[in-house]
Amino acid sequence: MGSRYSRRHWMALASLGMGGLLAGERKAHAQPSSRALADPRSPIKITKLEIIPVQSLRTIFIKMYTDAGIIGIGEGTVEGRIATVMAAIKQIEPYLIGKDPRMPAHHWQAIYRHAFYRGDIVLTSALGAVDIAMWDIKGKALGVPVYELLGGPTRDRIRCYGQAESVEDTKRLVLAEGFKSMKTSVTTSRGRLSRPSENPYYIDGLVEKVKAIRELVGPDFDIGFEMHGDHEPPAAMQIIHALEGFRPWFFEEPIQHQNLPLMAEMARKTTVPFATGERLVTKWQFRDLLQQGAAQLLQPDITHVGGITEMRAVAALAEAFYADMLPHAKEGIVGFGASMHVMASIPNFLAHEVPSLQAVSGGPKVDRSPWGKGYVKTPYVMTDGAVILKGNLDRPGLGIELDENLVDNERGIPEWQFPTMFDRVDGSVRDH
Repeated sequence: MGSRYSRRHWMALASLGMGGLLAGERKAHAQPSSRALADPRSPIKITKLEIIPVQSLRTIFIKMYTDAGIIGIGEGTVEGRIATVMAAIKQIEPYLIGKDPRMPAHHWQAIYRHAFYRGDIVLTSALGAVDIAMWDIKGKALGVPVYELLGGPTRDRIRCYGQAESVEDTKRLVLAEGFKSMKTSVTTSRGRLSRPSENPYYIDGLVEKVKAIRELVGPDFDIGFEMHGDHEPPAAMQIIHALEGFRPWFFEEPIQHQNLPLMAEMARKTTVPFATGERLVTKWQFRDLLQQGAAQLLQPDITHVGGITEMRAVAALAEAFYADMLPHAKEGIVGFGASMHVMASIPNFLAHEVPSLQAVSGGPKVDRSPWGKGYVKTPYVMTDGAVILKGNLDRPGLGIELDENLVDNERGIPEWQFPTMFDRVDGSVRDH
């Protein structure tokens, strides 16, 4: 049977169809989606910042206001130096007023490079707070989650790990909560800190602790060992060799990060990967770490490293070195959420730390949780050891709204301070 339509007729229909599609596409772009809060062509200006100390989490939240009515949420901190970082954020505010927040990468460069003195953790933490808030505004304005702005998801869930210091804590804080992986500290043993070089009594105490936890969770369970930079290199290597037989997931901060060549030399003496980076800031410091081969797992904290913009840059740099991301997130829920958005968008992610409530002391009695209860209106939910993107991270922007009682909940909670640490034998200062 022959066609009832000529080739010319089909071409005309196709032309009309393409024209209709193009017209529809133009119309779609001209009108914000039902979830978008602003027309992409309309100007938006930052009008002010609200800085909220959150002492119960050792951190600072900010609210960035705009003339479009969109409010961005951010977080930046240096634990035990809250007032210092608040002052640094306040000094950034004059630059931001009147600027379009939908240009976070440009503003990151201007704030960082125009400061002249660069790379300090106080300055990058302040910068990170406003950077996160700008990404939040951009996502809300366009009606999409932040991870969509970063290239879209590379996974459908963010694996999280728990932390415990004993068998009983492992039962209560790790297994009962549904975690499938964990870390435990190997910093103190038999009631004391380590010395430059250690004896069997001290080392055997760590072995006994780790052995008991490994027997509880079984072989199909990842356990990382947190060393926290508390050991001098000889003691650190003694501990590493004593614990290698338990097949650890990683050794975290085996020594302080100032001597990267030495850390790299130590890394070559074990098959267990080193993890470090919570005290490092900017892509340049992580470049030095990677070039030295000092660690295979990177632990930047988005509230320190410089926000979403810099976290994404560090992840890309790590990928080039076949290194994976194991982000630090001990403080607030806003930074945790922002970090998960970045991890959702990259290929080289391993697992995520979860905020703690270790600084809560004083103030009103509030039902709080590491997943955000008492801080945000919709806390995160962990399912089978992971935070699933759908239902947790798929709202516009960061998908976070602060609890309306947050400021009142924080009243009367003093600023947390790092404990001082001294050797109990001679009174000398020890690392923390």
